[in-house]
Formats: sequence, structure tokens, C-alpha cells
Amino acid sequence: MAAKKNVRSYGNTAYVHGNTVRKAMPARMPVHTPDKVRRPSVNNRVRRNREKALQMDLPYVLMLTVAVVFTLCLCVKYLHLQSSITTSIHGIEVKEAQLEKLRTENNALEMSINTSVDLDHVYKVATEELGMVYANKGQILHYDKTESEYVRQNEDIPKH
Repeated sequence: MAAKKNVRSYGNTAYVHGNTVRKAMPARMPVHTPDKVRRPSVNNRVRRNREKALQMDLPYVLMLTVAVVFTLCLCVKYLHLQSSITTSIHGIEVKEAQLEKLRTENNALEMSINTSVDLDHVYKVATEELGMVYANKGQILHYDKTESEYVRQNEDIPKH
């Protein structure tokens, strides 16, 4: 009677279980293993070239140093420019404050001049002492100038 066999594999070794003596059977190697990627063997010259490429040599260090110095100079220039802009903005703010102060003083002086002039007194002196009179309706000429927005004093007044 033939013994019933169970085949179980553990790792790379397969065992046959049954009522007979247990024997180790060699496991079959699969043709393609998708889980493992085989690397081709690398000869010594290729390996030395790879190691040499990973090392930092003099031209690489010089290029890296130049890049770092250039970046540092660029950062210093940027900080100087930023400081200059901040100083200019502060100067503009100071000038605007001075301008506002001068405008306020000018308006106050103009108001004091306007309130200090007595127009009734000016009229009295002009008419009584200097003999001035108001112009009649026929003496006043109105004209429109459409060429520009302002009147030049040296231009001829048009005649009606």
C-alpha cells in the first residue's frame, strides 16, 4: 500500500511527511523572482570609478566655494538694498510730516491774515481818500478763452 504523502516547504527546503521516513527534498528554484532584483556583478574597475566619482576633488571644491561666496555676496547685497529702502521710506515719512506741519502753519497764517484785514476800512480808504469808484456795467468786458486753461498777461484782450 502506498503511503500518503504531504509535501510542505520551509524556506528553500521541502519535506515529505507521511508514515515513512522523512527525507529532505531539494527545493526547486523559481525561474523568475519578482520580489528580488538581481544585480549584475560589478568588476573592480567600475567599482573604483564609482568610488572616485563620489569623492570630492579640487575642481569640485573650488566650484562649490565660488558658489558659496557668490551666494553670500548676493545675500549681503540684498540686505544692503533692503536697508537702503527702509531708510528711504523713513526719510519720506519724515519729509511728509514736515510738509504737513508747514501746511498747517501756512493755513493758520493765511487765516490770521484774512481775519486781520478789515474790508470795510479798505473800502472807506479807497473811496474817500483815494477817490476810487466801482466800475459801471458798460466798463466791464467778459470774454471766454477756449485755447488754454490759463490767461497770459502779455496777450491782447479781444475787442467786442
